[in-house]
Amino acid sequence: MPTFGMAFSRPMDEPVPVLGADFSKMLLIETSEDADEAAFPIGEARRFSSSDGETVAKLGTGLLADAVRGVNAQLTGVNRGADITVVRVAEGADVGATAANIVAALGNVAAIPSTVNATPRLIWAGRTSYRPEDPETPGQYLVSPVVTALSQACETLLAIAVVDVDDTSSTQAIDDRETMSSQRLMPIAVAARVYEGESVVTRAMGPRILGLFARVDNENEGKPFDPIANRAIHGLAGLSRAIQFSLLDGSTEGQQVLEANVSIVVPGEVNVDGAVADGGFTFIGTDNADTGELWEQIHQVRGADFITVKLIQIIRQFLGRKITADLVEAYINSVLFMLRDHKAADDILGYNKDVFIPAENAPENIRLGRIKLDLGIEPAPVFKRADTDIRRYRPAIEGLVSEIIARLNTVA
Repeated sequence: MPTFGMAFSRPMDEPVPVLGADFSKMLLIETSEDADEAAFPIGEARRFSSSDGETVAKLGTGLLADAVRGVNAQLTGVNRGADITVVRVAEGADVGATAANIVAALGNVAAIPSTVNATPRLIWAGRTSYRPEDPETPGQYLVSPVVTALSQACETLLAIAVVDVDDTSSTQAIDDRETMSSQRLMPIAVAARVYEGESVVTRAMGPRILGLFARVDNENEGKPFDPIANRAIHGLAGLSRAIQFSLLDGSTEGQQVLEANVSIVVPGEVNVDGAVADGGFTFIGTDNADTGELWEQIHQVRGADFITVKLIQIIRQFLGRKITADLVEAYINSVLFMLRDHKAADDILGYNKDVFIPAENAPENIRLGRIKLDLGIEPAPVFKRADTDIRRYRPAIEGLVSEIIARLNTVA
């Protein structure tokens, strides 16, 4: 400090703002044998904008290229591109070998954020419907190796994944779902029929659902708190199979699949009361593959992840400083102001304000440099069912009688 002069400082004892993160960034893992080797080398993560036609063309004509087209088809308005990272894997001698290559790529996802300077929060990996036969029990099938790896990869990145399960049978799709137990996996039981040139081919629906997530996020200032159910899926020529569905009949095949926490896409029908739409193709799905109901709505998981990332951004600005009343107050207010803003925007229904509990912050723990906050947030649920009682309304008859009497008195 100067002996004769002046000095300036900037105390850090105020609540700090944070921006959160873009939860629409995607990771796609599949094969594309005719992709440009220099642009997309095998096993290496490459990040690009899906609106960059020159780069997208270098993906060739394989399944990765279809996945990017499927994402782009869902984007509307001025946001015509998605922030995508792809990992191209080699096509194996059979589907099992290819699945093993995808599993290997998923095992390295922890390195992807540093490699591409972005953290993907939406993941799609191919070959998830492949389940090898149990060699010790012929006729019985094991859990998909890709699904097993996806669950851990999603936890690593605070991401969710759309999982393509069997698209030929609802029974088999539900059986595939029964092999999963994760808040971060969202099974989808139907594949897309799309045009490739003059031909119509069957392709995975998963990337199209990722594009739908991005579209809804874009409609809500980039925040991932909104559900995506009852929204149109664009770019389809048809579906891999017809799934009977009615909004009014809980016994239909589609309702049975939804009850098992497996999502579907259904076509619209004109002049059909139970149809979900008059035309086009509509996605119906709200739930993940969790085994409980507390966090089974996947938009609530994404919203909680978004808040978790904001908490990380807040906490790292306070770590390393000495614990004083001013610092703890600024830290707590930073958290509460962040939650207040989300409540004001209807991202969450509410939160608790008494987050510093003395019994959980004993002097011994404070001496060790540890501060414990107890946060409670309530995410907004999705509107799943409308229950309405329709009964007779006697006062209307009484009003009719009164009107008749009034008219007769006028005539008299």
